[in-house]
Amino acid sequence: MFGYYLQLAWRSIRRAPIISSLMVLTLAVGVAVSMTMVTLQHVMSNNGLAERNGQIFALQLNNTSDDTGATGDLSQDTTSNAMSRSLTYRTVSTLLDNPDIAPRQAAMFSMQYVLTLPEGDLSPAEELIRTTSRDFFALFGVPFIYGEVWDAKADNEITPVVVIDNSMNQRLFNGENSVGRQLLLDDVPYQVVGVVQDFMPKPSVQDLSMGAFGGNRHIYLPFGTVQTPNLLHNMKGTLSCQFQQQGAEFPQERQAMREFILNNRCYWLQYWVELPDQQARDKYVAFLSAYFDQQKSNGFFTQRFGYALSTPAQWLQLNNVVSTDTKIITWLALVFLLVCIINAVALVLAKLLKQAPEAGMRRALGASKTAIFSQSLIETLLIGVLGGVIGIGLSQLGLLLLRLLLAKEDAAVLHSDWLMLGFTVLMAVVASILAGLYPAWRISYAQPAKYLNQK
Repeated sequence: MFGYYLQLAWRSIRRAPIISSLMVLTLAVGVAVSMTMVTLQHVMSNNGLAERNGQIFALQLNNTSDDTGATGDLSQDTTSNAMSRSLTYRTVSTLLDNPDIAPRQAAMFSMQYVLTLPEGDLSPAEELIRTTSRDFFALFGVPFIYGEVWDAKADNEITPVVVIDNSMNQRLFNGENSVGRQLLLDDVPYQVVGVVQDFMPKPSVQDLSMGAFGGNRHIYLPFGTVQTPNLLHNMKGTLSCQFQQQGAEFPQERQAMREFILNNRCYWLQYWVELPDQQARDKYVAFLSAYFDQQKSNGFFTQRFGYALSTPAQWLQLNNVVSTDTKIITWLALVFLLVCIINAVALVLAKLLKQAPEAGMRRALGASKTAIFSQSLIETLLIGVLGGVIGIGLSQLGLLLLRLLLAKEDAAVLHSDWLMLGFTVLMAVVASILAGLYPAWRISYAQPAKYLNQK
């Protein structure tokens, strides 16, 4: 019976091509506009670390100074809770020097080097690199394919070793076991000690300091790299400092600059900690409070103690990865879809009312109201499927236009997956059913006698 109704629906669409095309196009445009924005929000709100929610936390400390003599603007590197997304080197080094306060801790920042190979087989190219502590891989669940992480000593002093991911290993060494091989960073040789699986969450939850999708890296250096004299030259990301005296200036000499950011209230390091249960969190916060009091007594901190421990999901929200503007535009797009559905209702009603005499004749010949209703609804369902297919094409065009407007890192991940493509068709079908319910009900109650008299 369904096949018969589908055949009748296709014949009906072909008998009225203009109004049927308008109905398909109306639904297609509404679905395309709404799905373009829903896809954008879906990509931006994805949490690549969802399985570790409640286990790992991004740490923030209150940086609102109570000292009227302190200067320095931190407004460019704060989250929606008015705390800096970064920590000072003194704070991070103190935390890392106390491994018993948490099962795992990872501090990190980005650096940029010119990458090449000793044999000259690779054209020199600039590469952003993750400088981090050795717990990074275990904390974020990044498994090793070859080798292992550097030893603890490398997190405290300059050690020319690196860990690379599988993609970089394919690029440099054709995917072979490259442990023991060398690569050059700014013409300095570094030995590969490990190869890990690619770690590319989108958005890059672990590091949002360079945008929602700008924090993923293919090469990892030990945290001891902070001791390099060229730290400021190679460092990438945000750096915000509070000066403890009015009129203080940032030093100009290279070594003095490095010493300044390591020893003063300069916020530039991202930090995550693993705290598996409430007891671990209470112990950790107690240590933070004691550390804060100690640093306040010697004048390093002047503010009141305050902190935030944010899960990956909370961290995405605090950093406004899905902006308020995006949410508003998405809701407006859904309202536009509703307007398109209302217009489709009018078009379907006009089309079916023209077919009322045919429906009346079928009723007179014994067709039930349910049969008329089902056949009319299947016709609108077919229109919805056609609208969904065209809507997919139009939504891809909309995503292409958005990619032209967005930053390179954001544009690279703005694509529809199979879930979104399926949801596009489903939305078109649901929209067509909503548009066809009232007209189908109306035509199913057509009075046979009225149309028999007309005939």
